[in-house]
Amino acid sequence: MRRREAARPIVAGVLAVLVAASVTACSPRSGEWDDTAYEIAGGGANGVYFAYGEGLADELSAALDVRVTAEQTAGSVDNLLRVSSGDALLGFAQGDAAADAVEGEGAFPEPLPVQAVARLYDEYLHVVVRSDSDIDGLDDLSGRVVSLGAENSGVNVIASRVLDAADVDPSSISDPELGLAASIEALESAEIDGFFWVGGIPTPGIAELAQTTPVRLLPIEQSWVNDVNERYSYAYRPSDLPVGLYGLEESEPTLAVPNYLVTSSDTPPGVVRDVLRGLFDGRTRLAHDVPAAALLDRTQAIFTGPVPLHPGAVEYFREQRD
Repeated sequence: MRRREAARPIVAGVLAVLVAASVTACSPRSGEWDDTAYEIAGGGANGVYFAYGEGLADELSAALDVRVTAEQTAGSVDNLLRVSSGDALLGFAQGDAAADAVEGEGAFPEPLPVQAVARLYDEYLHVVVRSDSDIDGLDDLSGRVVSLGAENSGVNVIASRVLDAADVDPSSISDPELGLAASIEALESAEIDGFFWVGGIPTPGIAELAQTTPVRLLPIEQSWVNDVNERYSYAYRPSDLPVGLYGLEESEPTLAVPNYLVTSSDTPPGVVRDVLRGLFDGRTRLAHDVPAAALLDRTQAIFTGPVPLHPGAVEYFREQRD
């Protein structure tokens, strides 16, 4: 009798080990994750980055049984700094800012150890003014109060480059350096004359603003885009903001820049593979709340140059091709 009672805890222990081993073997994630609470560096609360980050965090948390949350940030430059320092596992970044980061140029005094997970979608430059404004073009911005984007944002990078190409001295503009949410609130209350923004379309905050405060978007001439491309080692492309967007009665020319999901070069390959599986498996659900997620395409996601793809991403895309 005693022998049977003594055997029970031993059998129970063996069963527990077997169950644990079975769970591990069937786990949907690689063994390179740990119990850390992971962060995705998003952007302002009213932008596509943050909405996309929240959706991706939910997908990864549910699919991989890990703790992932999206954090509000100042934007691309801030996100690249957080990813490179290990404060965030993933981050969203404009392609031009990411290229500067790996080269140690622009806002980055030295190269950062960041690599691309995937190319996600294109972002578009918005220069937003009220419909009743007397500002018709960038050359009307001198002497005005216009936000060129928050400090450490990719918006600020593009705003400065485009203004230079348009022969508008950025220092002639009174720039309160506001993020998207603050820019929207300030324009709505007429505290500023306009603001620059770079994001997917439609950007939720601007779409909401347009419902209460009619807005216009200033044109960005193709010659300025060409000039910017000649000055910097990065290729922007001319594009258009379509009719109907934010209530626009006609399309407006602008420039587009791809957006990347980035991570540290120190991130384990298995983690990156799992992130990509969660991203593509959850694409339809993500697109329900974030239309830009519908633009995710495996055939285009690998084109992240000059930012190198992370080795884990290379493995994932090769697996999908085979």
